[in-house]
Amino acid sequence: MENENVSKNFIEQEIDKDLAEGRYTEVCTRFPPEPNGYLHIGHAKSILLNSGLAKKYHGTFHLRFDDTNPTKEDTEYVESIKTDVEWLGADWEDRLFFASDYFDQMYEAAVKLIKKGKAYVSDLSADEIREYRGTLTEPGKNSPYRDRSIEENLKLFEEMKNGAYKDGEKVLRAKIDMASPNINMRDPVIYRVAHMHHHNTGDKWCIYPMYDFAHPIEDAIEKITHSICTLEFEDHRPLYDWVVRECEFDPAPRQIEFAKLYLTNVVTGKRYIKKLVQDGVVDGWDDPRLVSIAALRRRGFTPESLKMFVDLCGVSKSQGSVDYAMLEYCIREDLKMKRPRMMAILDPVKVVIDNYPEGETEYLEVVNNLENEELGVRKVPFSRELYIDREDFMEEPPKKYFRMFPGNEVRLMNAYFVTCNSFVKDENGVVTEIHCTYDPASKGGNSPDGRKVKGTIQWVSAAQAVPAEIRLYENIVDEEKGVYNEDGSLNLNPNSLTVLDNCYVEPSLLKAEKYDSFQFVRNGFFCVDAKDSTSEHPVFNRIVSLKSSYKLPTQA
Repeated sequence: MENENVSKNFIEQEIDKDLAEGRYTEVCTRFPPEPNGYLHIGHAKSILLNSGLAKKYHGTFHLRFDDTNPTKEDTEYVESIKTDVEWLGADWEDRLFFASDYFDQMYEAAVKLIKKGKAYVSDLSADEIREYRGTLTEPGKNSPYRDRSIEENLKLFEEMKNGAYKDGEKVLRAKIDMASPNINMRDPVIYRVAHMHHHNTGDKWCIYPMYDFAHPIEDAIEKITHSICTLEFEDHRPLYDWVVRECEFDPAPRQIEFAKLYLTNVVTGKRYIKKLVQDGVVDGWDDPRLVSIAALRRRGFTPESLKMFVDLCGVSKSQGSVDYAMLEYCIREDLKMKRPRMMAILDPVKVVIDNYPEGETEYLEVVNNLENEELGVRKVPFSRELYIDREDFMEEPPKKYFRMFPGNEVRLMNAYFVTCNSFVKDENGVVTEIHCTYDPASKGGNSPDGRKVKGTIQWVSAAQAVPAEIRLYENIVDEEKGVYNEDGSLNLNPNSLTVLDNCYVEPSLLKAEKYDSFQFVRNGFFCVDAKDSTSEHPVFNRIVSLKSSYKLPTQA
């Protein structure tokens, strides 16, 4: 137990210290998304980190919607976020909250600040506020309205609440220090006028709190102990602490920042994804080429693979980016022992076994996963006519090509040895049919006389094969050119989606449900598309190919 601290990240070390010093007696964390879009892979890190800390310390975890800005928020996003958080395994139990539930308390906190002489109503426009704010090297100037009396400020603030002023006409500002080296502390705006309908509170309010004011109050009301957020909020921490202190919340939550998760060559910006959706480049926020959590789920990624990925990335204070290949490595690792290995033919050509009895079908026993006996076996139909992949046959093969060609004997996986005798072409010179003979004694894929064959190919029985659409995905951006053009537009990859609509899969795959995943022999891992797949028209998404150049970093 002496070395327990070695594996702890810096946040866990800080929590240990807080508990040891008696600052808190338990741990309470939260994930506070604004419902203005779909969550992406970066949010998964925050969800898993916050819920994981609560679990590790036998504390509690909250899901809270930071819905203080009605201009961008929507119930569609609320529902999608709940689905994502639940899918990742972060259990908020009965602790689902909305920041808007606290609007009354936030208003009272603002009134308290006015009464303490710590807030004032200002008539400056947004541009004037920016002008008065100063720069990183020059202090700001006081607002001409900074010295209004407490009575006048209370009256004006109430009038703001009652709808007496237009949007932008007046704001409530914290009275801190216009000469502060931290620009966030130069009398930040804490309330603005916005005559907008709110998805939760309707038309009750026409003033709304700013994020930097609302967030610490939300944390304090819920008795969050550790407010874990990303590094861009580090400069906002003095304001966070100021709000909690001046509004007299006890115990005070503590903000701790960590580095965001950045993936190379991916699109996460909401405005870019919105445009892709609007332009019809993708079929929604859950298009499998995106890295929203909904998209990753539809592509076939699992919660376990995302957790492995987040764990491998670690928790640190230094910003860095991670290659998408690492995410692919995690899904391969997660699926390879858990999923059955099925036969699917992506580019079919017919094979006729001339000496196999016409009209006969036999059912061969196939092991679902050679590396995991627990997955059991299945029965696969075999008959005179089959489909194989076109790339598994060549009329004139090069050296070291061991698959099917005239005169060569190959193994049909889990079935028989067959020898190619002839083939038929259409008027365009395309092979349409291959004729073979089989060795009945080689059932199961081995010959009693001990002869060896070098080539083994997958197949499906033509009579029972299920037609399917298979979608092959590549990165939505052109990796060689980078994500963005000089004008800020996206460098789209024109080959990000290939649709194969003449594929055949084993009949047992008809039973597959939405999101079910499989390994298709030699082709990669695939998942039933949750949006478009039906029993009449099965659709499979390729999650990831089988091989990867990615290697885990070695430990020093």
